[in-house]
Amino acid sequence: MLPSSIYTFLLCFIICFFSVSCSSSEYRLEGDYLLGGLFALHEVDHATPLSTPEAIECSRHINSVSGYQMFQVMRFAVEEVNNSTTLLPNVSLGYEIFDYCSETKNFPAVFSFISQNGSIKPKEMLNDHQPKVIALTGPYGSTRTMTIAPLFTVDLIPMVNYGASSYALSNKLQYPSFLRAVPSNKDLIQMIIHIIQWFGWNWVAFLGSQDAYSEDGLRQFNKYIINNGICLAYQETLSLDANYSLVLKKMEMLKINVIVVFAVPQFAKNLIKAAIANNIRDKVWIAGETWSMDQQLQREPGIEKIGTVIGITERLLTLPGFDEFIYKAKGTSNVHNNDSVEVQSDTCNQACESCTLLTAEEILNENPTFSFGIYAAIYTIAHALHKVLQCEMNECRNTTVRPYMLLGEMKKVDFPLNGRQVKYDDHGDPIVSYAIVLWHTEANPAQFKMVGTYDTYPEITFTINSSLLLWHNNSVPFSNCSAECMEGFTKLPEGLHDCCFWCKKCPRNSYVNYSRDPYTCFSCAESEWSDEGSTTCKTRSVIYLEYTEIPSIVFMLSALCLIILLIAILCLFIYNHDTPIVKSAGGSMCLLMLSCLTMSNLSMFFFFGKPTSAHCILRNFIFAFFFTVCLSCLTVRAFQIVCVFKMAAKFPKFHSLWVMHNGQWLFIMFCSLICLFTCVLWATVAPPKPTRDTFSFTGQIMLVCERGNTMTISTLVFVSWFLGLLCLMFSYMGRDLPKNYNETKSITFSIVLFYVSWIVYFTANLTLKSKYILLLNAVAQLASINSIVFSYFIPKACIIIFQPEKNTPAYFQTSIQNYTQTISRT
Repeated sequence: MLPSSIYTFLLCFIICFFSVSCSSSEYRLEGDYLLGGLFALHEVDHATPLSTPEAIECSRHINSVSGYQMFQVMRFAVEEVNNSTTLLPNVSLGYEIFDYCSETKNFPAVFSFISQNGSIKPKEMLNDHQPKVIALTGPYGSTRTMTIAPLFTVDLIPMVNYGASSYALSNKLQYPSFLRAVPSNKDLIQMIIHIIQWFGWNWVAFLGSQDAYSEDGLRQFNKYIINNGICLAYQETLSLDANYSLVLKKMEMLKINVIVVFAVPQFAKNLIKAAIANNIRDKVWIAGETWSMDQQLQREPGIEKIGTVIGITERLLTLPGFDEFIYKAKGTSNVHNNDSVEVQSDTCNQACESCTLLTAEEILNENPTFSFGIYAAIYTIAHALHKVLQCEMNECRNTTVRPYMLLGEMKKVDFPLNGRQVKYDDHGDPIVSYAIVLWHTEANPAQFKMVGTYDTYPEITFTINSSLLLWHNNSVPFSNCSAECMEGFTKLPEGLHDCCFWCKKCPRNSYVNYSRDPYTCFSCAESEWSDEGSTTCKTRSVIYLEYTEIPSIVFMLSALCLIILLIAILCLFIYNHDTPIVKSAGGSMCLLMLSCLTMSNLSMFFFFGKPTSAHCILRNFIFAFFFTVCLSCLTVRAFQIVCVFKMAAKFPKFHSLWVMHNGQWLFIMFCSLICLFTCVLWATVAPPKPTRDTFSFTGQIMLVCERGNTMTISTLVFVSWFLGLLCLMFSYMGRDLPKNYNETKSITFSIVLFYVSWIVYFTANLTLKSKYILLLNAVAQLASINSIVFSYFIPKACIIIFQPEKNTPAYFQTSIQNYTQTISRT
């Protein structure tokens, strides 16, 4: 069985190429150098399985007007080159063209091209090998091209393709002799992504056919949408008998309004017809270059209802003289076709009986998408041959041409053609010059309107004239999984796709940077701030209580005046040290009190200016220690008054011990040591440090001091407040003492002012946030000092200065006698 099959196949091959003489026809042209051409004049939809190997007869299948038009473009280009006086002078190009209708069983044409004198020698050296053709163009379609390209690659026969865009063919390791005059799928996909991004869509479908063209396109699409914010919501590779209605229903369920149809024309036609039949409306259909200029589909009844069709095609260029060439060819073709049809039917896929019936108008009205590609391919071969032959103005000096020589020159060509530059990159891919066309289906007749362009030469440019796009609802269709978040909202992913999310407003002191990461609210730096829903951070202003502020100046002048007053009173009391007033005020003890109050005032000046560690410690350390010593003296003084007049009689032993052992000084020393130890512990173990308060104010950073160790602060507050409580208690006990010795009222008044001032400060500190809280702290300290000065010392100073008669021993003795008489009566 196997030998008989091989015999049958070889017999068919021999009969086809060596026994049958292909008649003179439009498929052949003699010339000095022969070019090959592969065009799909017929389409094999479903090839019938064969029981024996044989070559497919393309003429038995459906003819393709588009393929016949491409075939005529090659003939026109060859004729134009042959008529040129500057390109290939005195050298003629010939061609042999085959109908290539199947990618798997249409190899006889390929074998013919690579044969030398009717035979194929696989081990022939390139330097000696001269195949039948020096180069070829075609076939149409990536799958067909990838099927036969290895056969030409073996001998480095140049293939300049006009209709295979799979990016896999750019791999020069696999396809070293392949060039193409049309952009690759990579360029087309990038163009589609540009369009999708231009209109802000991110929820799209990608439909292709089961071939290398669509598979490569889908692969490129998935690759390039990763970092472009586009989600592939649905993808499908369709067969001719696929359930198109089910595919359309799935896209409706997913609410997809933008559909990329990256398929060969047969599949695209079936899909669009199904969309019309299923009453699909208001979609955006992005057409790949294979069907973007399909004039028959554009006139399909009801197509205006399915939405907007945007096509991508190579920039259409007219071919001057082509129309005349077709009219001339069709005017003469019928003369010989009537006699040669029977012969052509036997000439090895070089026959198309139905093509002879086509009118010139039918050919010229066919999809012109690939016309310039074919035209450029022939001129690429011609220019390269011109270089290999070392042609000058009137003659060519070289006569030896090998395919690999031609291939080397093809890679270096760079020439203008009909206003466009023809050149190839290292992958054998041409300059990209795309046009975006809108299907104006509501016009009568339907029209293609160019609305945008995409070029890579001399630089990359992309433009769309949005005003030319007439949307069905007069607005750009919405095709996003989720509506874009408002400014200042971050995206929280929902589901598997990045395009699906819900929006959340960024909180205060954070922002969203859409270019960096739209899914994260970034925290502002410590020196910055922001409101809710911000996209940037603002710089905070730094605030603190400055020396130059009016409240600060007023306060420091007040403190300075108080210091001067205290020094004056101290001097006055020292001068009148032996007088009854000074003795009744405590004698040397009141001098200690005045000294401590003077020192306490020094702490006031550390509340202003930029906080430092010294500021933070001294502003409270100085006041806490010296004022506590003063309070201990005041407490002792209140106790002594009560002790002399009341407790001495009731508790004589206790009084004698108190006097004998100088109890007042022991008490003062004890309280002072506790306070000093606590202050030193507070300033060394966990001292207050300057810090930046970034929470109290929105747009400001307040420089403040930490509180330091809570335990030590609590101890200091407790000691001072406890001493104040003792003062109040002793003052209450001595409320009825002699007037000259009764200082309890002044002590009570000073302690009450002390409590009130600090209660006001602590309340404000808990409820208000301002840099002036610090000033209120200083005011509380100043008020505490003033309360003692003006209630305890000022009245005595006034008596010394203005009422000296009351500052005598006799006056004080009289007061004591009157108090004794009053007590005895009661």
